[in-house]
Amino acid sequence: MSKVLVLIDHQNGKIKNSSLELLTAAKKSGQEIIAAAFGTGSDALAASVGGYGTKALFVAKDSSFDSFNSDLYSGALGDLIAKESPSIVLGSANATNRDYIPKVAAKAKAGLASDCVELNISGGEVTARKPLFAGKCSAKVSFKNCATKIVLMRPNQLPIEAASGSACPVAELSKPASANVTVKEVKKSSSTKPDLTEANVIVSGGRGLQGPENFKHLDALADVIGATVGASRAVVDAGWVSHNMQVGQTGKTVAPNLYIAAGISGAIQHLAGMSSSRVIVAINKDPEAPIFKKATYGIVGDALEILPKLTEEFKKALH
Repeated sequence: MSKVLVLIDHQNGKIKNSSLELLTAAKKSGQEIIAAAFGTGSDALAASVGGYGTKALFVAKDSSFDSFNSDLYSGALGDLIAKESPSIVLGSANATNRDYIPKVAAKAKAGLASDCVELNISGGEVTARKPLFAGKCSAKVSFKNCATKIVLMRPNQLPIEAASGSACPVAELSKPASANVTVKEVKKSSSTKPDLTEANVIVSGGRGLQGPENFKHLDALADVIGATVGASRAVVDAGWVSHNMQVGQTGKTVAPNLYIAAGISGAIQHLAGMSSSRVIVAINKDPEAPIFKKATYGIVGDALEILPKLTEEFKKALH
């Protein structure tokens, strides 16, 4: 039986939903599952990954793995692939994996498909689909003459099934003998809010906010309702906020319980990244804005006037 290796994303031992998606897909494939995780707390994941039938969890818990180092990560994972010979490797298409996985693929002479939105595994073979040209079309990806196939999936694309098994055995990954890269300094975000792909509530802003200084209204609302702040591509391209806040086809795909879109017209690329949200609230001055066709609730008006009032009403209701 061929093996599927799942790369686990976690925050201090708490597994992320993106990894639960991949474990579910691996379990459905009927192949033997093994998993790998880096950093402090990774050995606490045995119950989470074992619940999906994982046979073994390989962890790199040396303190040197706590901060991302491309050489260390690629060396450790490359050694594991050489030892275990998985036919398929599944990971999330996050910034970390997009950095070092190509190096792993080159070393292992493996095929690599990144930023995928569909996945099918059958009998040790895998096909995937990935968007091209900002989502205007897509390509079906298959692999030929590859002993190992690596697929990096966008989060919130696959279903999650409940775990039903018990904890799996844990083995420690060895630290590579040498690394050409040394991490001198790590600057961590001061935010304690979850990443957009993990958030249950998101408030996003677009050009209707009229300037970067007005994102303070989103921050105030987010603080009251426990939300993470996102943005449209237009304001990211304008330099108002950083790219890690971008929701959409060329940003992050999200699926929160509540998504509030303030001053976002609803370009197809943005809708593709948030249309799986359970409840969508749109705020826009233009009653014909495409966002209203996707919205559960719509408010026609100036977001700069509505957001402060909405924040005050939530304060009254929640506090």
